[in-house]
Amino acid sequence: MERARATGLTPEAPLILGMMRLHDYPELTRPSKLAEWIAARLDEGLNLFDHADIYGGGECERLFGDALRAHPNLAREARVITKAGIVAANQDRSPWQVKHYRTEAGYLETAIDRALAALAIEQIDTFLIHRPDPLMQVDDVARVLENAASAGKVRQIGVSNFLPEQWRWLAGNTGLPLACNQSELSLAHTGPLFDGTLEAHLADELRWLAWSPLGGGNLAGRIPLDILNRAREETGLDETGLAIAWLHQIPGSPVPVLGSMNPGRIQSALQGIRSTLPRPLWYRLLESVRNQAVA
Repeated sequence: MERARATGLTPEAPLILGMMRLHDYPELTRPSKLAEWIAARLDEGLNLFDHADIYGGGECERLFGDALRAHPNLAREARVITKAGIVAANQDRSPWQVKHYRTEAGYLETAIDRALAALAIEQIDTFLIHRPDPLMQVDDVARVLENAASAGKVRQIGVSNFLPEQWRWLAGNTGLPLACNQSELSLAHTGPLFDGTLEAHLADELRWLAWSPLGGGNLAGRIPLDILNRAREETGLDETGLAIAWLHQIPGSPVPVLGSMNPGRIQSALQGIRSTLPRPLWYRLLESVRNQAVA
């Protein structure tokens, strides 16, 4: 089956598949099984896979790459988002053993090359700086990103967990447009809808990639059961579908980065993407998790 390769982070890319928990699925650590899983997602029209160099201590990128090396045809269709810039305490080779951020030019340049090799791909679709670094020298970072893009190593760039003034500082110092900001947003984390963060994404035309879109998978523990049951009956959506439908309805259509690799959970999320909640229900769910009515 021939599939068209999409470009950009558009409404036609309804869902991003997060690879952070790949190690939670031991059966998928075998290249053949992971390749089957990737192929099944491509058949569902899902071709965006989200990685970071720290996921699984680097093993998640390698395992994904092993599957692509075993089945090179998948590498032509899969699009990879990956991130760099965080050093976990157990990976700190200094005597201090402290979690910290690294955005030095040489470090990011090496991180991009390392990701390409580990993932067995010719181009990173979207490269993100994983966290804002107070020590970041923005001119050096801009040069590295621009060089990677001009060399074809990276198609587009973005940021992760940046606040508006942080991403604007980077955007103002590079000729490359920022495609997206990946940060937390869900029914369980609604603060950015009320502090101007949403409007900043819209004004700056940054696509919001929403991590933890299911709020840790415990919405049933946060929404009264009678409300949840009524919402299920009215919409035909399960808990996952309701959470994704609620998120997708926000202006700009934030793209969920789904942490679950369970095919059933992915299908529920897709059903949520295709659904529109009645506005009163959208607010009732919001009210339930915030435990307060809107002003």
